[in-house]
Amino acid sequence: MKFNYKLHRLCGSAYGVPNATNTTSSSTSGGNILYTSSGNVLLSPVSNRVQVIDLLTHTATTLSCEARSNIKTIALSPDDRLLLIVDVDNHAMLVNFHRSVILHRFSFKRNVRICEFSPCGLYFAVSYGNHIQVWHAPGLRREFAPFVLHRTYTGLGDGVVDIQWSSDSSVVMACAKNGTTRIWSVQTVEGYEPATLSGHKSGVVGAYFEKISPGTGNRLRKVYTISGDGTVVSWSCSYSDDSEEDGTKNNLIESSNAAVSFFGGGSGNDLFTSNGTAANDESSSPQADHLVKAKWKATARHYFHQDTDVTATNFSMENNLLIVGFASGVFGLYELPSMSNIHTLSLSNQVIKTVAINSTGEWLAFGCPSTQQLLVWEWRSETYIIKQRGHAFGMKCMAYSSDGVVVATGGEDGSIKLWNTSSGFCYCTLKSHTAPITACVFSNSSVVLSASYDGTVRAHDLHRYRNFRTYTTPTPCQFTSLAVDPSGEVIVAGTMDPFHIYTWSMQSGKLLDILTGHVGPVSELTFHPTRGTLASASWDGTVKIWDLYKREGEPESIRHAQDVVCVSFRPDGKEMCTGTIGGLLSVWNVEDCSLICEIDGKKDIAGGRKMNDRMTSDSNASSRYFTSVCYSADGSCVLAGGNSKYICIYEVSQQILVKKFQVSFNRSLDGILDQLNSKLLGDGGPIDVNDASGDEADFSSNIPGAKRGDDGTRKSKVEVLTSQVAFSSTGREWAAVSNEGLHVYSLDDDMIFDPIALTEEITPGAVQSNLRDGKHSTALLISLHLNEFALVQQVLEETPYGSIPHVVKTIGPEHLERLMQYISKCMTGSPHLEFYMQWCLHLLRTHGNNMEKNRSSYMRAFRSMHRSVQIHHDELKRISNDNRYTLDFMQDQTQITLYRN
Repeated sequence: MKFNYKLHRLCGSAYGVPNATNTTSSSTSGGNILYTSSGNVLLSPVSNRVQVIDLLTHTATTLSCEARSNIKTIALSPDDRLLLIVDVDNHAMLVNFHRSVILHRFSFKRNVRICEFSPCGLYFAVSYGNHIQVWHAPGLRREFAPFVLHRTYTGLGDGVVDIQWSSDSSVVMACAKNGTTRIWSVQTVEGYEPATLSGHKSGVVGAYFEKISPGTGNRLRKVYTISGDGTVVSWSCSYSDDSEEDGTKNNLIESSNAAVSFFGGGSGNDLFTSNGTAANDESSSPQADHLVKAKWKATARHYFHQDTDVTATNFSMENNLLIVGFASGVFGLYELPSMSNIHTLSLSNQVIKTVAINSTGEWLAFGCPSTQQLLVWEWRSETYIIKQRGHAFGMKCMAYSSDGVVVATGGEDGSIKLWNTSSGFCYCTLKSHTAPITACVFSNSSVVLSASYDGTVRAHDLHRYRNFRTYTTPTPCQFTSLAVDPSGEVIVAGTMDPFHIYTWSMQSGKLLDILTGHVGPVSELTFHPTRGTLASASWDGTVKIWDLYKREGEPESIRHAQDVVCVSFRPDGKEMCTGTIGGLLSVWNVEDCSLICEIDGKKDIAGGRKMNDRMTSDSNASSRYFTSVCYSADGSCVLAGGNSKYICIYEVSQQILVKKFQVSFNRSLDGILDQLNSKLLGDGGPIDVNDASGDEADFSSNIPGAKRGDDGTRKSKVEVLTSQVAFSSTGREWAAVSNEGLHVYSLDDDMIFDPIALTEEITPGAVQSNLRDGKHSTALLISLHLNEFALVQQVLEETPYGSIPHVVKTIGPEHLERLMQYISKCMTGSPHLEFYMQWCLHLLRTHGNNMEKNRSSYMRAFRSMHRSVQIHHDELKRISNDNRYTLDFMQDQTQITLYRN
């Protein structure tokens, strides 16, 4: 079994910070979203990671790099090569966007609110408190210090809100909270004094340059500034040489300056052009040179007439489109300079924090941090491209479907969300519970069950997406655990109080039995994979084995020294693993309930000191224990996670720790650091440096009559922990539910060279030679020995269709599992569906009996292959249904036309 799992994607939140209602105010806002230069890929910050959403293929992935804390702002270079990330603690990180590799880390000394690359890609500007700093962007060559400061620009009286560059990167503009906007030249221009535009009564939210029209001499003509009170001011720039007389004088001055430059050792191109005439082409000179003695004047004012504040703006210079987001959840699309309203839509009742528009001006993206909502709207067709929203108060439980294609998650908000594992998007939200969901499980591929604190167990149909049956108890109680038998006919649920286990019939909904015997809350329930026995773990320190069909005598009870919080059967049903609050994992023989071995994981998951802990992390290891445990698909390893930042994989037979994963390195969460910084600790407790940043607008009003601004509310950090872990049926990925969402770790994208039985004759050249000679069986065996994906895929696709049965017969049992894994991986992204289906068919026909006898060895590969087939089946079914509906519509329209004629 391979253990090089890596984080593939983070589901559960498409934008913002999960559990933001419980965190500090400065880290709840979320960063800015932006498009790549192609306009087809959207970057969205989630906590301390960046989600990459491809709008054409409708897939989402997560960059492997992590920021130190929650991300405040991001910027992408014009060539999509460099990604600059700045967190709430003003620590910057330069990342190679395509490789997701961290190139450089840097710490700014003052508050950074916004950063922006120049259009030429040679500079980037950041807000530096009340100033802005322009830095040289790193090049392709290696440098000792990639960040080199070019210049610091001052003159604003308050915090910088937005930064914009001119089209030729010679002018930079910034606006501040005090309602002023200032324009600087990037390079020193003789005689130019920075201009200040002051014409707003409230803070400026955004300022933008207008596109330079052809024939205007490469001069800046207009600037638009938008304030928080909904005012748009249009500023026009008048130049001293716009008249004919001034133009002649200006040409003479430019020629004189060029001559002085030439005779002083400058370039001859400054004085003469290629045909020997004086160089007076204004379009070749930077825009900043024309701003000398230019005058700015407010020429027009426009108002949005919305009864709320403007919170986010963006401008498409190529299309002259202004997009504005309001605090009420409404956005407007306007055309400049006429300010005609093209489109207005209400997205939600929450604040729109960030907006973005792609290069073509068709797709508008919005981020609402309070609901972790990300929307992409195509305004011409008035349709949603993406509409994603996370759980309101965090995720609590999850379950994989039998084929591993769908993941169901239950949240504190009482909703169930269904996620597609191949795309990473939520495609359905089921809201039927009125209290947090504590457990969810799949009965089959089309039915998902959920238990909640509201005292009900509900069954949901995944074809019609509705709640079709509700299971209740004679007396009200709160459910804490849920399980369904392998046949899908019997449902059991454990309670918090009165410690009973209730049993229902799936079909009729009748209460069949009430299992009593526990004297503490039932923490987890699980069925035997092949029998009808049920294992129940309880806080009373026992695990009971119930036979639901015989019910003769008392159930078998396995006693532990401490409270039992998790239990899981091995896939073959011969072993059972339990976890206690002491951090101990116990492995039991199911036949005679004898103890096989124990794994002490307390030291493995120890670590992390919370802000309010009065002792070190080493002395506080008693609070760390596993709350969820799961066997791997082959049953050789155990995956365990709990009240810690670590998730551990143990090899059961040797009782050793194979690998340990840290869920997050986000310092905005509590319990990440093992040692706290002493300068952040005061006499009364920890000091939160983010409370006084004053970055975010406060839309809440103070209590009437109160003399102090403090209304008594207190905010704390969210603790990092894992509430549930689960392996996919394919064995190639596993998922964990934490306070940041659903972490999906996968093997699929790894490039692994793992040869077996390697000799001198087994080389890539031998593979190519056998393919040329038509020896496809030998070529396939050699490629399987080399275990390189590209070689195996080449051999598979170059094998003739009629030779597939003969090639399959030459594959021995030692190569069968690897071949099935390669076929499932190749089939996922290949258009040759019938070709690979032929491979699957003959593999099952030839080796089906051997796979049946050794099902535990081949089950993981078989499920992976079944998942690939199922994905293609669903896609073809959807396309076929769409075509059928289209043909029916065309036929009906033809009949109506014939009837009218």
